[in-house]
Amino acid sequence: MTLPEVNTMFSTADKCRELLERLRWPEGVTCPRCKDRRVSRMKDYARFECVGCEYQFTVMSGTIFHDSHLPLPMWFLAVLLICEAKKGMSAMQLKRTLWGQHKGSYKTAWYLCHRIRAAMATAEKTMLDGTVEMDETYLGGRLKGAGHHWRKYPDLKQVVVGIKQRNGDLRFFHAEDAKQGTLAKYIKENVSQDVEVIMTDELPAYPGAIVKAGMKDVPHRTVNHSAKVYVDGDITTNGIESAFSLLKRGILGSWHKVSAKHLPAYLEEMTFRFNRRGRSDLFVDTLRHMVTADPLTFQNLTA
Repeated sequence: MTLPEVNTMFSTADKCRELLERLRWPEGVTCPRCKDRRVSRMKDYARFECVGCEYQFTVMSGTIFHDSHLPLPMWFLAVLLICEAKKGMSAMQLKRTLWGQHKGSYKTAWYLCHRIRAAMATAEKTMLDGTVEMDETYLGGRLKGAGHHWRKYPDLKQVVVGIKQRNGDLRFFHAEDAKQGTLAKYIKENVSQDVEVIMTDELPAYPGAIVKAGMKDVPHRTVNHSAKVYVDGDITTNGIESAFSLLKRGILGSWHKVSAKHLPAYLEEMTFRFNRRGRSDLFVDTLRHMVTADPLTFQNLTA
């Protein structure tokens, strides 16, 4: 989906609602309160009334769009811009693109971005199998004067654990640490017992983590990065490291700064877009999650 296509196909709120209704209720309009399908469309095209419980609702009721005063065509443009931004798009850039330099509100754009991310986070995730690469990285600033000894100041860094199926899906996690128990938890929850091989770097925690995850019989292959070995035959973690590079370029070049509190949301956005990078329905699939995800209030977002 391109920007001209979105402008043409979804130029009015009615056209946008028509698509959202098909995505939310593929088998026909259903009351979100009592699930009754005996629903009548009111004179106001955007509103429905349930015959069973007399509840009045719209396609946006109880969704990410709930209580939004932003026109739906503007929502659709924002979704497309975020979907097509490989390294992400900042709220300030979105504001300038949609409203111009001196119009609109940064808070509105920021809230808009986070609601789209919240919808992306509801996407179903399958277990990873085949050849799986796993690695960890550290995000955040350095203490002035610490130089290369930033590892002495762990509170300054946020740990991100990455797991990627070769030629498959990606997972990012904001972790408390990169210790054996933490790594084992992510392996157990995201890697299939039928996995063929797990590839990591030489971090000592990985062998024990794999055993703790109940995969002691799974082959574990490592590359010794400290010895500047990055590829040994087909043994490499270059896939997950490339994904980390994309994440860091997004933080440095697009978002510029990401707080620890909201880091998981940015990780969800990155993985959602990465896992659908070859799909032609990325835009529509994002909207599908937006009309099935629960609302995100500004109060809950900033609590």
